[in-house]
Amino acid sequence: MTPCPDMKKESNLMITPAEFPVPLIILPETDSTNNYLTQLCDEQQSAVREFTTIIAERQTAGKGQRGNSWESEDCRNITFSFVLYPTFIEARRQFILSQIVSLSIKEELDEWTEGISIKWPNDIYWNEKKICGILIENDLSGHHIGRSISGIGVNINQEIFRSNAPNPVSLKQITGQEYDRYLILANIMRRLKEYYILLQTDTSGEAVNHITERYARSLFRREGFHRYADADGEFLARLLRVEPDGRFILEDQAGRERGYLFKEVQYILFP
Repeated sequence: MTPCPDMKKESNLMITPAEFPVPLIILPETDSTNNYLTQLCDEQQSAVREFTTIIAERQTAGKGQRGNSWESEDCRNITFSFVLYPTFIEARRQFILSQIVSLSIKEELDEWTEGISIKWPNDIYWNEKKICGILIENDLSGHHIGRSISGIGVNINQEIFRSNAPNPVSLKQITGQEYDRYLILANIMRRLKEYYILLQTDTSGEAVNHITERYARSLFRREGFHRYADADGEFLARLLRVEPDGRFILEDQAGRERGYLFKEVQYILFP
């Protein structure tokens, strides 16, 4: 493919320029940045530094939640993956990683527009439309997380979506402006590093509480009753809380609490 106009670095080369906060590999094309990074970690192991980030200008088989694919126009969005080695986090507490990843993206997008929220567990929405998808793959080492690879697609400058995805939107569609994708990516990774170091150095539990509170304030449809669907059908409920293990707790109109793990309940979205 023809190099993108804003590809400022030689492709397929690990670099740490002064303006970029993490080791970066830019690929002109790959099937999936998660696949590429997983293979790289498996082959080179300790040589792949924490926070190493892969960005692809063209991704031919991007992976989403529930086995879905991720549509992204060449050179217009941010499709990237990064690796962490969070051995200090217990497996039962792994949802905290999902929280800091989603918060880092949500809070960066807040700098450019209003109406951004986190749709549980970690999709990023603008109003009722999806602007970012996140897929986190954790490898356990005993009772802790040995390696975590997050794959992320953020819609930045794409103007037309051609797939049958129900509600995609890009930052350019929202504001009408063109954005520097690498600036936004660098800012996301800076925010992530700050959250991660906060967790890593936390001895009192205050950091976890701080992150949990920020996540709760950022949730999609966090107020009022809304439509959901589970194995028994549709119902109206309001959000009560998200548990430390990621369980989604709702209260229906009869006052009953309903708890769900990922994929056990769905939002009913407006067309």
